[in-house]
Amino acid sequence: MTLAFTEIGEGEPIVILHGLFGSGRNWASIAKALADTYRVITVDLPNHGASEWTERVTYQGLAEATANFLTQHDLQGCTLLGHSMGGKTAMTLALSQGELISRLIVADIAPVPYDHDNLAVIEALAAVDLASVKSRNEAEAQMAVHISDRMLRAFLLQNLRREGDGYQWRINLEGLKASLPDLHGFPEFDTTFEKPAVFIAGAESDFVEPEHHAEIDRLFPNSSVVDLTYAGHWLHADNPKAFIQAVVQFLNA
Repeated sequence: MTLAFTEIGEGEPIVILHGLFGSGRNWASIAKALADTYRVITVDLPNHGASEWTERVTYQGLAEATANFLTQHDLQGCTLLGHSMGGKTAMTLALSQGELISRLIVADIAPVPYDHDNLAVIEALAAVDLASVKSRNEAEAQMAVHISDRMLRAFLLQNLRREGDGYQWRINLEGLKASLPDLHGFPEFDTTFEKPAVFIAGAESDFVEPEHHAEIDRLFPNSSVVDLTYAGHWLHADNPKAFIQAVVQFLNA
């Protein structure tokens, strides 16, 4: 599988994996801020952005695609940073093929199952009548019937691309919908990742709670948890300065 990516900067490589419904371009500002010192590669995971689609989406499959990407582009030994779904993908790779990376950064997610309502988001996107949409504003108006959060609508609309006289979604809604049980869960592992790892959690998010720390410590014994103030689940967008500071502090440790 070929994964789309963008690269900026020179130096030690950092590979960034986005979250569900996202793409590498969501991390462009973070990549630019780190590019003065590092070579930063932002990847479109399968079924997102400009990368290929699959019938089923699992963390083992996402991790395998990422591992192949690292090998193909001679990025073995890189630092792997993943947010949300991308964080679970990064953890899966670290626990299954940890020799490919040197360090792990996980943004606001833990190696545990979650009870999320991503089905409502997928159904809201699928309900948009793309055949009648003539502008992004029209698409947003249809989304607003189901999604009241304006910021969430703006984030999701980044997946709408113009094709000829119409619009299409850049994400595999059908495949993601069928795979939600897998994406809400996390694979079971008896292995551990012994190399340095940091879990950066949004202080205003409930994705990394104190009760998750034991499982983090079990699977990632050489890890720490950092709480980021004034930040929710999209902590890199809520408090980018503090997020970059936490990343750089870990890399320089």
